[in-house]
Amino acid sequence: MRRWNYFLPALMLALALSACAPAGTQTSPPPSGQPSQGPGPSNTERTAPSWDETDWSGHLELDYAQSFAVDYSPEGYKRITIDTEAYLVVPELAPVPEGTPEDVTVLRQPIQNIYLQATAAMDCFRKLDALDAVTLVGTDASGWYLPEVKEAMAAGRMAYAGKYSAPDYELLQARGCGMALESTMIYHNPEVKEQLERLGIPVLVERSSYESHPLGRMEWVKLYGVLLNREEEAGAYYEEQLARLEPVLERENTGKTVAFFAVTANGMVTVRKPGDYIAKAIGLAGGVYALNGLGGKENALSTMNIQMESFYEMARDADILIYNSAIESALDSLEQLVDKSPPLAEFKAVREGNVWCTGKSMFQESQSAGEMMLDIHRILTEGHGADGSLAYLYRLT
Repeated sequence: MRRWNYFLPALMLALALSACAPAGTQTSPPPSGQPSQGPGPSNTERTAPSWDETDWSGHLELDYAQSFAVDYSPEGYKRITIDTEAYLVVPELAPVPEGTPEDVTVLRQPIQNIYLQATAAMDCFRKLDALDAVTLVGTDASGWYLPEVKEAMAAGRMAYAGKYSAPDYELLQARGCGMALESTMIYHNPEVKEQLERLGIPVLVERSSYESHPLGRMEWVKLYGVLLNREEEAGAYYEEQLARLEPVLERENTGKTVAFFAVTANGMVTVRKPGDYIAKAIGLAGGVYALNGLGGKENALSTMNIQMESFYEMARDADILIYNSAIESALDSLEQLVDKSPPLAEFKAVREGNVWCTGKSMFQESQSAGEMMLDIHRILTEGHGADGSLAYLYRLT
């Protein structure tokens, strides 16, 4: 079982604050949901540590994720690095370290009333039983497929606060927004990020979609555990998923080929690049990605559009086709698939009835990578017998 250093820093913080506080003064926050028993010392009454002298020797252990890192100090501070951005998580009631660089975004705990624009992150809050930390979203109710989110919006526990390029600043301020959780789309509208920060709303830019390994994406649940002080829960969930996948990862590859695709309205075929996490998930599940020989310019995009003629040459003999309903509307039958592009009728998988379709919610469930791999493995090993027992895929007939 993997472990990381956060228990000792938390203990040392509690001891340090107890030693510094006057007799009878509360030095730690009351249990959740309970009122304070009296005023604690203000931030200004405590000696702020020095940023330059802070010991960041504690580290969050990561197995696959490469787009973020977390360091811990003995005083309980947490330093997060995401790409080139740096964030400092400050414990409740603790002062900001003296000399903290201006380009470090300060996140004060508890982080509440989050404005969530990065839809893929919502599943991490869901798995950590922390949806109550998110009260503002950048996707309206019609755009959500997660039932808990739709229910929360219907009940008024979550409110639509405008899309990433045009947030409702008045609503964010009125709700006491504690953090804006954005996708990299925010970089297309830097003035929005600047305005949020001017209003005192810190902005964290999420980059889990840049992880090329499917288990790296899944490991981002640990980052949200750090933000919410739920590292233990995040670690336990992650380890549980790895344990479920272990029997699959240890088996020999079946050698069966799998193509993952969608047909656009203009007849182009949208496919995943060979280095994308979907292609790697197929390999880890025991298959061979049928488009491994696909060329194209390497960039941050995980998909590319190709002509049907090119797709035909590479995937007509694929053992299994998986249709991506996130690109176009979901399908109900093989007839609907062939209507979108008649040449598909000649594909081996279509003739043999080995065509499967993703559910709409799969890409909002960022923690679905493991379950998706289990689904693909069942298809590869059980064939039609897997139909009806899968979490995210269903067979077209």
